[in-house]
Amino acid sequence: MPLINSEELFSKLARQSKASSIREILKIIQSSDVISLAGGMPDPITFPVNDLKEICADVLTRDSGRALQYSSTEGLLQLRKFLLQWLDLDKKRYQTDNIVITSGSQQGLDLMSKALLDPGDIVIVELPSYLAALNAFRSYGAEMIGIPMDGEGMQIDLLDKILKQITKKGKKVKFIYTISNFQNPAGVTMSLSRRKKILKIASKHNLFILEDNPYDKLRFEGKPLPSILSFDEEGRVINLGTFSKILCPGLRLAWITGNKEIIEKIVILKQATDLCTPILNQMIAQEYCSKGCIDKNIDSNISVYREKRDVMLESLEKYFPESAFWNKPEGGFFVFVTLPEKINADEMLYDAVKEKVAYVSGSSFFANGEGKNTMRLSFCYPAVDDIKEGIKRLGKVIEKQLYN
Repeated sequence: MPLINSEELFSKLARQSKASSIREILKIIQSSDVISLAGGMPDPITFPVNDLKEICADVLTRDSGRALQYSSTEGLLQLRKFLLQWLDLDKKRYQTDNIVITSGSQQGLDLMSKALLDPGDIVIVELPSYLAALNAFRSYGAEMIGIPMDGEGMQIDLLDKILKQITKKGKKVKFIYTISNFQNPAGVTMSLSRRKKILKIASKHNLFILEDNPYDKLRFEGKPLPSILSFDEEGRVINLGTFSKILCPGLRLAWITGNKEIIEKIVILKQATDLCTPILNQMIAQEYCSKGCIDKNIDSNISVYREKRDVMLESLEKYFPESAFWNKPEGGFFVFVTLPEKINADEMLYDAVKEKVAYVSGSSFFANGEGKNTMRLSFCYPAVDDIKEGIKRLGKVIEKQLYN
């Protein structure tokens, strides 16, 4: 029998979808001795394995019928109550029907795209921005327009100017996407004044703001800043949070907080996606949080990641050329490096892998195709000694590019 020609039967969405470049890199290096500075995966030593073993056994012993059953699409009520209190949100504005538990933040990005985007709609993103978010928006036919960042985050004056230009052309912008704390990939944190300004601009142009906040609790230094959501009095900010970076990604637990109308729509769309987020995982997380363990684990994680960040920054100073420059993130997982313009980091990656070190090319994160001379380096997963050796190897690769 002839093999089926699947391509003829794929949907338009499936045909235009492309694999994540980061995922492809991870597949290449997974079974080799390459030091990976690429993936933004948490260090397994931060996973509270013993606590989770005990809690899992207790939950299954005490309430197995509930833990192994279907559950509500909105998510475990006790977990939603905990999150609202833990996030210190205004009780008058944010109650349990303002939050839904999702199967990871990526599902949140997908559901928000489903809820808000029609083909041809415009999304405003940062330059650079999170690759998986760009892929989610692109898969629903959105056009992305990028706003450059500086040390305080998205350049708000330029944002207002570009929005005016788009409006004159008669095009529709649906929302602004920002990672407000320790941005992926740039590591930048939006300043307090810009958080307030971006909200005013969104109100002026009648837009939603999708505030992605996965690294908020992983601050190594400096004063924590209130979320954009906390200033919102019009119901236009939708905030994404996750347990993946502060507990473990394997539970696939995250949340969306927003106005009741958008949450109701998200719940309906989620019912058609997976019915509900696994209740067993939610019960484990809720029990872990109710015991007061989450804040202790975050403090422990911060100690681990702060040391790794410092080692990476010291190694960059030691092994990278003076013509390169990078940020010093106050938290999160990433350092973003800009190389001399003559270097194409996309092409250089093949040479780096030959030298047994990997990174993510920065161009993957630019919606406008720029950033060929940039790279994202992750300090979260590799061991301290591997960070030192990986940066040393990468420095040699860059030197060859500069002088050959």
